[in-house]
Amino acid sequence: MTISELTLKSNDLEPVRRFEVFTGSGRRREWPPEEKARIVAESYEAGETVCAVARRYALSPQQLFAWRRAARQPSTEATASESLFVPAVVAPSLPEPVAQRPGRPRKQKAVRDAGVIELEIDGVAMRVGRGADTKTVAAVIRALKATT
Repeated sequence: MTISELTLKSNDLEPVRRFEVFTGSGRRREWPPEEKARIVAESYEAGETVCAVARRYALSPQQLFAWRRAARQPSTEATASESLFVPAVVAPSLPEPVAQRPGRPRKQKAVRDAGVIELEIDGVAMRVGRGADTKTVAAVIRALKATT
């Protein structure tokens, strides 16, 4: 029985059978980086919560959140030639100059262009419309990166 069990679960009718005394400096545990990475990856799995994973490894949830935050930071080993981020430019699409005809609604073009993303990679422009298949878009981007 640990001290916490003694203080939280004891009653006067049940005698104490075992009492643990922890001696020493109370050093912190040292986790190897591979073990930390495995625990952090486990906390990101579907259906898992940070609290459940932390409890499984006798960690506090705050410690696991700190490890997750540290894992998101870019490593110092990355070279300057590697691009970690791609700049994103958000600009409204300019309507094409068209001779106006009376009675024709102008909202059709705005609705058609709503949700369109335009990617430009090494001078190659790609427009991704609403409802585009994500696997196809990812395959095109990988192909563009492979050719450069």
